[in-house]
Amino acid sequence: MSFSLLALVVLVGLLGPLLSARTSWRVPVVVGELAGGLLIGVSGLRLVDPTVDDFRLLANIGFGLTMVVVGSQIPVRDPALRAALPRAVLGAAAVGVCAAVLGVVIGVGFGTGHAAVYGVILASSSAALVLPMLQSVGLGRTSVTQLVAQIAVADIVCVVALPLVVAAGSALPAALGALAIAVAAVVLAIILRRLERTDARQKLHEYSERRRFALELRFSLLVLFAFAAIAQFANLSILIAGFALGLVLSAVGEPHRLARQLFGITEGFFGPLFFVWLGASLDLRAFAGHPAMILLGVVLGVAAVVAHLAARAAGLPWMQAVASAGQLGVPVAAVTLGIQSGALQPGEDAALLLGALITVAVSAAATGSLARRGVMAAGSH
Repeated sequence: MSFSLLALVVLVGLLGPLLSARTSWRVPVVVGELAGGLLIGVSGLRLVDPTVDDFRLLANIGFGLTMVVVGSQIPVRDPALRAALPRAVLGAAAVGVCAAVLGVVIGVGFGTGHAAVYGVILASSSAALVLPMLQSVGLGRTSVTQLVAQIAVADIVCVVALPLVVAAGSALPAALGALAIAVAAVVLAIILRRLERTDARQKLHEYSERRRFALELRFSLLVLFAFAAIAQFANLSILIAGFALGLVLSAVGEPHRLARQLFGITEGFFGPLFFVWLGASLDLRAFAGHPAMILLGVVLGVAAVVAHLAARAAGLPWMQAVASAGQLGVPVAAVTLGIQSGALQPGEDAALLLGALITVAVSAAATGSLARRGVMAAGSH
């Protein structure tokens, strides 16, 4: 991959900030980045080849770092969220049951044989998507505690389950690899918590900042690549590696400097590159030969919203249940895994993303409605 192509990838990646510049539209940055990839990839001008090894490697690094950011958004240390956890688990379970039923119906109806994949996708939520939307309209976590807790539960369960259902034939080694990464993550979290009690972490942080060594970022990348090596050995996705590290950072308290550094390298280069690569890998021309896949995308988007309404059984208000349907990380991960393994049918990858974008639009509308209700309630007092 040449520097001219890298420059092209970065250039089209700027469509993300361009489309999301108008805050009232609430368009996630990744939508523009995917559009840029579609423009220069196999669906468009074919200026880049997404199957080239070095392009794929850089995209995988971006995927891992993106999942680190997603995992770090899960507020596992928040006491209010822990108090809301029982009802959140009940709500997520109700959504999961409904999603499983709908997944089977859709899988049989379209004859793809991917009922389990659809079930996981329909049950998922996206903390990295919904939480910023809530914050952008002035809704703090304390006002929607159960909603945030339910999204966190769904995020964790679905991210872990997804690689197992996409590559069901290698479920045993994948499960062992996931277990190894989980154990390593727990051990790392315990070690970091103990170091914090001895002020060792603070001393290392101050030393690194004073000498400008970025040691915490280097150690984080070391852990990410070590986890990714385990995942690669077990034929597992880097998805698990990045998400596990993100949860560790959230559990032990991510230093602000490290958060800025991870944000910089992820959102500034590797993340956009991943989403451009993903868009470049999608073949929308397959829609022409398989128009049923367009219908599949619409059905998946509507079914995800319907499945999340089941959270009413746990007392989650209607509009918050609709807002929780916003999903992007898990569908994107499913498409990435499907492309890498060749498990998806022609046009099915684009259908999954179409369904996800429908949930993004519905969730954005629901979030706006929640904000307006909050303003009206505040004005009545």
